[in-house]
Amino acid sequence: MTVITNIEDLRRLAEKRVPRMFYDYADSGSWTEGTYRANESDFHKIKFRQRVAVNMENRSTATTMIGQQVAMPVAIAPTGLTGMQHADGEILAARAAKKFGIPFTLSTMSICSIEDVAKHAGEGFWFQLYVMKDRGFIERLIDRAKAANCGALVLTLDLQILGQRHKDLKNGLSAPPKLTVKNMINIATKPRWALGMLGTPRRQFGNIVGHVTGVADMSSLSSWTAQQFDPALNWGDVEWIKKRWGGKLILKGIQDVEDAKLAVQSGADALIVSNHGGRQLDGAQSSIEALPSIVQAVGSQIEVHMDGGVRSGQDVLRARALGARGVYIGRPFLYGLGAMGEAGVTKCLEIIHKELDISMAFCGHTKIDTVDKSILLPGTYPTA
Repeated sequence: MTVITNIEDLRRLAEKRVPRMFYDYADSGSWTEGTYRANESDFHKIKFRQRVAVNMENRSTATTMIGQQVAMPVAIAPTGLTGMQHADGEILAARAAKKFGIPFTLSTMSICSIEDVAKHAGEGFWFQLYVMKDRGFIERLIDRAKAANCGALVLTLDLQILGQRHKDLKNGLSAPPKLTVKNMINIATKPRWALGMLGTPRRQFGNIVGHVTGVADMSSLSSWTAQQFDPALNWGDVEWIKKRWGGKLILKGIQDVEDAKLAVQSGADALIVSNHGGRQLDGAQSSIEALPSIVQAVGSQIEVHMDGGVRSGQDVLRARALGARGVYIGRPFLYGLGAMGEAGVTKCLEIIHKELDISMAFCGHTKIDTVDKSILLPGTYPTA
């Protein structure tokens, strides 16, 4: 059996085990994929200061995100079609996150529904909301999230329109996959995945199918979603959603200081510095490059989180040093899920935690809450 030591090992295994269209959906960005690649590579430029002869006993990565206790400053990011990386994917990932002691965020565009995840993985997970033109559907989604006792609502602001992802168009992405000759040949080489999918009834967008008038199958869903993302989304809608929800609100997709200031004015509890994993505006600044300016501008008024490019515990440490209260991982947990199901997600979290813990100690700290940019080598990290 392959010894798994890092996230790249999980990625390679997932690539072997997940059908091409779904692997490519997770492992791709928009247009030239420049921002997608920069998200990851810009982390590598940031160097640490190693300290010695420091007592490294009694270390702890425990902290809080929006007041919630977490085992490390990491949450699982909302990702669409998670249940197509592995059968019942959202349920398995939510279980792994809960056992590890970090938040799991369920996407509006998940395969397993809010109710499915609450029943089989437990309540209290976070829920990510896309703003659709059908406001009645949004109200019902929020009410369903309340009924599942979701701990936070993560409102995505950067997907009013879709960035073009060439691989998805070329692969003819759909859920469930269309039974073309090309797809059938590829799926035939992924027996573990195929058997899992045959054994579950969850193969469509569970939060939508059966919950929207006139959407009962994939053909009607495709046309509905193409028309539904609301290009007219504005800060007035954010205010309406905040009142309707009434709980902890996190705004996802902030890349600019001016938008960060508006996020503060909205009364949100946290914002996520994010470019949607490089899947929307190609050519945008990487998340880690954008982070310091936003922390300097609003960090004293709102919790600042970030996502995009995190592939290791060292990346978590770098982001924390630059002022992020917490980070979100998307692709790393999807690689783990596609590779090994729930055990793969757990392995992903174990890898990131161990890297974070040991690297923190090398930098002379035993508590994550004492880490700041003094652990970084001057001249190697982005500044405001």
